[in-house]
Amino acid sequence: MAVTYANPWRPNYEARALALWLTVAVVAWFTADLWALHGGAFRWLAGIALVIALTWVPGTLRLASRQEFLCGHPLGFIAPSDFAARMPQWSGDLWMGWGFDWTAKHTQLALDLMREGPERFAPRDTQRMGATWIHGLGGRDQDLRVPLEHIEGHLLIVGTTGAGKTRAFDLLVTQAVLRDEAVVIIDPKGDQDLRRTAERACALAGRPQRFVYFHPAFPAESVRIDPLHSFSRATELASRVAALIPSETGSDPFKSFGQMALSHVVQGLLAVDERPSLVTLRHYLEGGAGALVERVLMRYFAMYRPQWMEETTLLMTRARDGAARVKGLLRYYRERVAPENPSTVIEGLAGMYEHEAVHFSKMIASLMPILNMLTSGDLEGLLSPAAGAPGETRRLTSMSEVIEAREVLYVGLDSLSDTMVGSAIGSILVADLTAVAGGRYNHQVRPRPVNVFIDEAAEVVNDPFIQLLNKGRGAGLRLAIATQTFADFAARTGSADKARQVLGNINNVVALRVLDAETQKYIAESLPMARVVSIMAAHGSTTDSTNPLLYTGNTGERLMEEEVELFPPALLGQLPNFEYVALWSGGRVSKGRLPILGAPREAVGTMAQVPVVAELPPTPQAEPMVAAAPE
Repeated sequence: MAVTYANPWRPNYEARALALWLTVAVVAWFTADLWALHGGAFRWLAGIALVIALTWVPGTLRLASRQEFLCGHPLGFIAPSDFAARMPQWSGDLWMGWGFDWTAKHTQLALDLMREGPERFAPRDTQRMGATWIHGLGGRDQDLRVPLEHIEGHLLIVGTTGAGKTRAFDLLVTQAVLRDEAVVIIDPKGDQDLRRTAERACALAGRPQRFVYFHPAFPAESVRIDPLHSFSRATELASRVAALIPSETGSDPFKSFGQMALSHVVQGLLAVDERPSLVTLRHYLEGGAGALVERVLMRYFAMYRPQWMEETTLLMTRARDGAARVKGLLRYYRERVAPENPSTVIEGLAGMYEHEAVHFSKMIASLMPILNMLTSGDLEGLLSPAAGAPGETRRLTSMSEVIEAREVLYVGLDSLSDTMVGSAIGSILVADLTAVAGGRYNHQVRPRPVNVFIDEAAEVVNDPFIQLLNKGRGAGLRLAIATQTFADFAARTGSADKARQVLGNINNVVALRVLDAETQKYIAESLPMARVVSIMAAHGSTTDSTNPLLYTGNTGERLMEEEVELFPPALLGQLPNFEYVALWSGGRVSKGRLPILGAPREAVGTMAQVPVVAELPPTPQAEPMVAAAPE
């Protein structure tokens, strides 16, 4: 098939033709009686010229309107109450603002315009950030809606500081709350805007009591969360805590030894009917497990050797201290009880207790800082809560309870004040969430959706986080994670390959303004390729040095077709605030604009760099929900 090409950014020749024929029509009509000739002929000429002029109107308007859209759109504001009223119309869909589907046609328009120079049609406004003409390539906006089934494959939001990640979370969180679904928000920065968003969404839904708040910097206002509450096997708790140990490889002997020690302590606590907590784990690993070994032995003897107290009276009398008493009980267990009723729990605890102390402390040297961070100061009461503690009025909850009650949990990590502690808190809560997902996957046929939003997701990346991305869909979890660059994940995981393993589990990508070249490349590689055409002009001349009069010349043009990125990577660094390019499950690519939920005066602090705040009516459906800003 022949390839055709028309430059849409050429001068508007149609407008010139329209003006010429209109001039002929006007001159012929009004000067018809001034000529010596018959006036009717001039009036006929005027009518014919007018008809010809009208044939040039569509082309003139088409070219003029396309160039007019390049000047961009002002920011869009939506009153939260109006937004809540519109939610029933989007049943089964996720509304992502206004925009259009980006196809190869728009790639062609973008490349042509960059060759011509976009400043000819849309002079750069120094008061606005980014290239407004990019979104103008789509013409008039429409509502952008994505089926919720597509979001079950998780969503990555990437963008530089101030590009609009918080506004995107604002939109997504509000819709999730209004759908009456459980929401978990993990925010390393502790963004007050994001907290207010969650509170406002609960109020819009008519259930403000759904909001649950956790923040280590505000312990008096925070709920208490037990990250070790949900488990089906003792080894789960050990793995959950051991996953926080930094390790570049999966076969780190220190990490494996720490996990083994944790497993022994957890099994010992469960053997005496005591719920494990971070504080008790730290206590028995740091101060010695002698007291726990003694309690486990005594409980076990009472079950399988009722006469043990009479048989150990002399031994207990001679024991000078607790250590001697534990050693005597262990000898009694091995001589009298183990031959008939052995216990793997006691054997494991005994091996850990009798391990050479100096070597044991070295092997758990990477584990103890984690436990110390999570149990120091106010965190002892927040993450290791005791039910029925005297004088305690703060609510005690867990991830599983929040999810089952379809509540909205906001977790601020306060990473700006203490990065290491904030990262550890986020990681163990993600590990707890993974355990809850495993239980839902195993025991619920069609679990209700749970929406998990993680800002600055590289702060909480660990093995349970990767498992959550891998298998969370089957448990009804929809993850939306935000980051600034691809390098954030690479630095956290220790390698670019590991980072790609994390991001490879995400089916949907929303890219706001991205300045990092590697991240731009990653996003461009995720998009399909497009075939575009271009014209190559050639000029040549030849002459003969022996006969200068023999001169020949040639000129020509050739139409070429080539394969390029669907969205030029360089344009990702020129997107204005709140504008994005999205890749949805199945290969659909969209170019959109995010709204700001709230009145312009409420949001002016978030977009002080953009003075234009009036909103266009993108479609008749969107007009009622747009609040015009004052000039």
